[in-house]
Amino acid sequence: MRLLVVGANGLLGSNIASVTLDRTDHVVTTYHTSDPGFDCPSYQLDITASMDVDSVISDIQPDAVVNCAAMTDVDECEIDPDRAYAVNANGASHVAHAAEQVDADLIHTSTDYVFDGSTRTPYSEEADPNPRQEYGRSKVEGERSVREVHSDPSIIRLSFVYGRSFPDGTLSGFPAWVYDQAVDGTAIPLFTDQYVSPSYAGTTAETILDLLDSDHSGTFNVASDSCVTPFEFGKAVLREAGFDDSRVRKGSMDDVERDAERPRHTCLDVTRIEKALGRPQPTLRENVEELF
Repeated sequence: MRLLVVGANGLLGSNIASVTLDRTDHVVTTYHTSDPGFDCPSYQLDITASMDVDSVISDIQPDAVVNCAAMTDVDECEIDPDRAYAVNANGASHVAHAAEQVDADLIHTSTDYVFDGSTRTPYSEEADPNPRQEYGRSKVEGERSVREVHSDPSIIRLSFVYGRSFPDGTLSGFPAWVYDQAVDGTAIPLFTDQYVSPSYAGTTAETILDLLDSDHSGTFNVASDSCVTPFEFGKAVLREAGFDDSRVRKGSMDDVERDAERPRHTCLDVTRIEKALGRPQPTLRENVEELF
């Protein structure tokens, strides 16, 4: 299988490229600004430019495309919604259309922020999206556009993505911030009133590639089989990294002023992906152990 990873300079895209290169040599990547430096062909690509997307994907002729390219800064999306929709909605549609034109399988990555967080029950794939900010709204529109232009896409919803960026293995995401705070010896205030199911990039990459190898398609939640607060997540990171977790302080989402509203409870039900692949999703603790 010849796989194209769109957005390979991001955390998740870099993990998918790295894991794929461990399995096969038939990998091609694209990046927006900085070439991530994998040992494979790579193209600079702005997914908002439809003709460029068509040209690159037509040239590569992939068997499958994984689209990880997105505008993920939630507050920046609130400040510049036009750019958010250009990337997360229109750009997603361009990639899906080009993949359909070359008869390539498609996996498109989305987010738990398509939900409003008003329930304490983990969200299943059938739950109705109701985003509370421009980021989530642009991602919902991206999901809709992808389903409209590609005949059989898979939509992967993720939450609180973290891990190591490749090819250099740099710690990235929430654990990187917690780790840096611990190294600096400062207090670490973390929310106790937000609940998420963190998606470890390494495991997520393996899951996405296994899903491509399966006969399944549709919408899937891909996250840990845990529902935790950032407070609990941060303490787990510190313990596994060998730090004293006493510096962690309880905080609230209400303590921080931000441009975009965040949902308070977006834990994901991972039953569908577990049934599709015939294996359980790891817990947060298992993923954090692997991270370090």
